Amino acid sequence: MTAETSQTLDRGLRVLKLLADTDHGLTVTELSKKLGVNRTVVYRLLATLEQHALVRRDLGGRARVGLGVLRLGRQVHPLVREAALPALRSLAEDIGATAHLTLVDGSDALAVAVVEPTWTDYHVAYRAGFRHPLDRGAAGRAILAARQMPVGETAFTLTHGELEAGASGAAAALVGVTGVEGSVGVVMLTDSIPERVGPRVVDAAREVADALR
Repeated sequence: MTAETSQTLDRGLRVLKLLADTDHGLTVTELSKKLGVNRTVVYRLLATLEQHALVRRDLGGRARVGLGVLRLGRQVHPLVREAALPALRSLAEDIGATAHLTLVDGSDALAVAVVEPTWTDYHVAYRAGFRHPLDRGAAGRAILAARQMPVGETAFTLTHGELEAGASGAAAALVGVTGVEGSVGVVMLTDSIPERVGPRVVDAAREVADALR
């Protein structure tokens, strides 16, 4: 800790991180041991976080992350979208297809930013806010594939007709962005994706990842 930081805030944030890393919650005693502080301090931290709905305690007294964290998380989308737009515009214009940034939202893939090309006669209509299961469509499949790959590595995923008849998609996951799980991709009306599209999508995903770091 330095003179410019708040010890109480630091401890509160550490509580949230500890709770976010467990599926079963933590007791006051467990938190006390992990933080290296007495139980009274933990009680006060939890009470404050509960007031802001950032933490909840079940009937057994185990603390878990509260729904207030989800509300904070939704406010991240506009910031992520703004950072991703330059790379998406470049991708859409270069490929001549609708480009999108998709993030994980629960068990779904949620499109949070979409850019359509300006020079094509036609393109796929794809809107921000569109959601679909992670295991359907290139955007979601790229994210799932990245979960199985070594840290820091990525590859593009191709699909055809999974979300819209006659449409094909290419996507690559964002890599190395703490707290953000998503992908960058394009969707186009074609039976097969041109060879250069996959590597170009990977490059765009790296550009977006760099912008978010």
